[in-house]
Amino acid sequence: MLFHSSIRKELSRSFGATLVVLITIVMTMMLIRTLGLAARGSVNPSEVFLVMTYTVLGYMPTILSLSLFVSIVGTLSRMYRDSEMVIWFSSGRGLAEFAPPLFRFAWPILLLIAVFALVGWPWANSQTQGMRDQYQRRSDIERVAPGEFRESAGRLRVFFIDKDTPDSATASNVFISSLERGLQIITSAQSGRIESIGDSRYLMLSNGQRLERPLLPGELKISEFRSYGAKVGSGIDPSDGAAPLRAKTTLNLIREPSVAANGEVAWRIGMVLAAINFVLLALTVSSANPRVGRSGNLLFALCAFVLYYNLLNLGQNWVSMGRYSMGGFMLALHGGALGLALLWLAKRHFNWSWRPFPVRSRSPASSET
Repeated sequence: MLFHSSIRKELSRSFGATLVVLITIVMTMMLIRTLGLAARGSVNPSEVFLVMTYTVLGYMPTILSLSLFVSIVGTLSRMYRDSEMVIWFSSGRGLAEFAPPLFRFAWPILLLIAVFALVGWPWANSQTQGMRDQYQRRSDIERVAPGEFRESAGRLRVFFIDKDTPDSATASNVFISSLERGLQIITSAQSGRIESIGDSRYLMLSNGQRLERPLLPGELKISEFRSYGAKVGSGIDPSDGAAPLRAKTTLNLIREPSVAANGEVAWRIGMVLAAINFVLLALTVSSANPRVGRSGNLLFALCAFVLYYNLLNLGQNWVSMGRYSMGGFMLALHGGALGLALLWLAKRHFNWSWRPFPVRSRSPASSET
C-alpha cells in the first residue's frame, strides 16, 4: 500500500505539471487564432478572452487525456531507468499489478473527461457560436468604426462615417457605396440617425446626394435629397438559426435520428472510452532502455496517442457520412484498442515470447566440422 501511495503521489505531480504546460500551449494557440478571427471581423474584439476561454474548455477532454497519458508514461519510464521496476519484478509482482493503483489515481480524471466531453463540449460551443452569431448579425452601422471603411454583413455595401456625437444612434458625414439591381450606388450625406421601423432598422440620412451608375455602360443618375432611408439591420434573433451539431446537447443528439448526429455522439463517447484505453496503453508502452535514450519511449507514446486521436476524428467523419454504423465503428476502434492493450499487457506480465520455438545453439564439434 505504501508503494501504491508513492506511485499516486508521483503521478499527481507529473500530471499537474503536464496539465499546466499543455493548457499554456493551447491557450497561446487559441489566443493567436482568436485574434485572427477578431481581425477578420468574425468575433467581437472585446470578447476575445471570453471566446478563447470557451474554446479551451471545449478542448479540455483532449488536454486531460493527453496529460494523463504522458504522466503515466513518464512516471513508469522513470521507474524503469532507476531500476525500481527490477526490484518490483524481483519481489514476484508482475506489470499487471500496476493497473489497480493507476485506475485508482485516474478515475477522478476519467470522470472529469466524461463531464467535459458530454456536457462541457456542447455548452462551450453553444456559447461561442452564440457570441459569433450575435456579432455577425449586428446592424451595419454598428460594424463601422469612425474614420474606417467597413463592409456590411452581406459584403454588398461599404460604409464610412464620422461619429462626432457620443450617441451611438447618430452619425455625421456618412458615405455608403452599394451594389443593387445591377447598379453601383454611391450615397453621401451630412448626417444620419438610426430608426427602428417594424422588425428592421434604418439609417435615415439628411441633406445628401445619391449617384447611380450601371455596371454596364450607361447613363449616370445624380439626385439630391433632404431625407433618405437605408436599411442597415433587422430585428432577427440570433437564436432563431439552427444550432450546429457540436453545440447541441448529447441527449438531443441521441434523440435525433441522423447519421451526422451519430457521428458527433460517437466522438463524445469515444473520448471517454479512449481515455480509459490510454491508461492501459500507457502501462504497456512504458519501458525505458538506457541505450536508446530518455525521449525515445516518450516519442513512441506520443505517436500512439496522435494515431488513436486521428482515428477517432476520422471515424467521426465516416459515421457522419453513413459509411459505418456508430456501434460498429466504436467496437472496431475502442474494442480493438482495448484488446490490443490487454494482449500486450499479458505478454509483458507473463513474459511471453513471440518466437514459437527456442533457437538451438550449434555445438563446438559441428562448428569445427
